Amino acid sequence: MKELIAKDLLKIKAVFFRPEEPFTWASGIKSPVYCDNRLTLSDIDVRCDVENGLATLIKENYPDAEVLMGTSTAGIAHAAITAHLLGLPMGYVRSGAKDHGRQNQIEGRLEKGQKVVVVEDLISTGGSVIEVVNILREAGAEVLGIVSIFTYGMQKGLDRLAAADVKNISLTNFDVIAEVAAQEGYIKPEDIERLIAFRNNPSDESWINA
Repeated sequence: MKELIAKDLLKIKAVFFRPEEPFTWASGIKSPVYCDNRLTLSDIDVRCDVENGLATLIKENYPDAEVLMGTSTAGIAHAAITAHLLGLPMGYVRSGAKDHGRQNQIEGRLEKGQKVVVVEDLISTGGSVIEVVNILREAGAEVLGIVSIFTYGMQKGLDRLAAADVKNISLTNFDVIAEVAAQEGYIKPEDIERLIAFRNNPSDESWINA
């Protein structure tokens, strides 16, 4: 599955490598990779692979799941489609509480004690998805874990997930996509080492001229 999803993401340029002309993140970090998993929703075949893959991950790793909660906004559609495939209810967590009405931050019905799986599209440093986990826990949910389409595997993200005592299972990851990209001719084989150097320490830009 990891290789299939990697090929899908590369094909539709949801993951796009450009080590010779790095992208600049909002944080100012230079990155050899651009990721926009929202593009998976626009390609029917890739969307089917992703949603069926997420459903499989949940059945295999979180068989007791009672409700899916998407992250706002990128995880909402994936949570909805996957919940439909599994016959489960879903909702989503806003990035902030509404300033009107009931001032909800959790949208959809969530009962205390319900077993929840969080659906996320991408995990880098893990900060935003852990915030969602904490909001759900504060509301009384039992968060079984996270499923995501793609994870960088950055140490900061791994450490944060461990500290929050939450498990993440991804359809594919940075290492697999880099290998597949080299095999498929998207990048040169010698670029892999530079990409992994970036992943291991994004703030160290020595990979750019390596």
